[in-house]
Amino acid sequence: MTKKDDKDLKKTSKKSLRVMRKTHAKHPLREEGRILKYGTKGWARNIWLSTAATAVMAITMIILFVTVVASVILTNTAEMMREKIDITIYLKPGTSSKVLGQLTDIITKDKNVKSVAVSTSEEEYEKFIEENAGSEEILNVLDEEMKALMLAKMQATMRIKVHDVDNLDSIKKLVGENEVFKANIDEEMAPTYDVNQVEIATITSWARIARTGGIILAAVFLVISVLIIFSTIRMAIFSRREEIYMMKLVGADKRFIRGPFLVEAEICGVIAGIVAATASYFGFMAVMPGLSDYGINVDTITDVLESNKLILMYIVFVAVGVIIGRVSARLAVSKYLHKT
Repeated sequence: MTKKDDKDLKKTSKKSLRVMRKTHAKHPLREEGRILKYGTKGWARNIWLSTAATAVMAITMIILFVTVVASVILTNTAEMMREKIDITIYLKPGTSSKVLGQLTDIITKDKNVKSVAVSTSEEEYEKFIEENAGSEEILNVLDEEMKALMLAKMQATMRIKVHDVDNLDSIKKLVGENEVFKANIDEEMAPTYDVNQVEIATITSWARIARTGGIILAAVFLVISVLIIFSTIRMAIFSRREEIYMMKLVGADKRFIRGPFLVEAEICGVIAGIVAATASYFGFMAVMPGLSDYGINVDTITDVLESNKLILMYIVFVAVGVIIGRVSARLAVSKYLHKT
């Protein structure tokens, strides 16, 4: 291209920009269309950096999703285990229904007690028969003599469900100090106050670690994605500095100059949001059966992903991506645009 052609091109560009400036007030929608058009072209022009920014943003949102999911399902699993826990108090074999009723009246006075179920030695024996109904070897040896021996050794039980499994001091004190309990409790079998407490504490700890670690990891990738978008916009501004200079000369406002750069970042955010939401959905659905097999409560997340709320999840992902992209782009534009 000759110097004359270059001058003619600049004159044409300046003329076009002047026309765009004059028609701005009359055609605001046309200006929005131009901003979108130039932003899309800019995104395609820097496709490799745009792809890198999109990928890091998608990874950031996937990590956030995993963090939320891990925290929710582990917390729900711990709560589910808490709901299933009951305290079993073993009473002497042959404890009568009347005495069990008295003990029930005593223990239900504690405000932490949700419900109480009692069972005599005979009822415990019947439960044992039902549980082993498929074992012919066991049933064949259970004659009357064996039954009598088992009843003589089989404790009556009291199973207590509580509101707060972490606060059993009042129940322990009542069982240990009440005279009726002391007279009927079986000394060979201790109450199951601490059963499953270790498992619950472990799961609760995992939920806390998952939440904290996920937030830290997501923050790291968030910073990386912001820096990549920042660099992408910075390079775009540098490569188009003459065009931006001409825009300023003909009086283009700041919104029209920075608009295409914001559009570039928002396109990255939209694509990253869709990719992250899709990957998160199919990834979770793939591991869900395995989690359920291990007794992990995934119902809350499954209810969201298998309902109309799935659309809301996509909207949230895209919105987060757009916000990350727009904030990053504005930082870059405000820092470097005034230097051009």
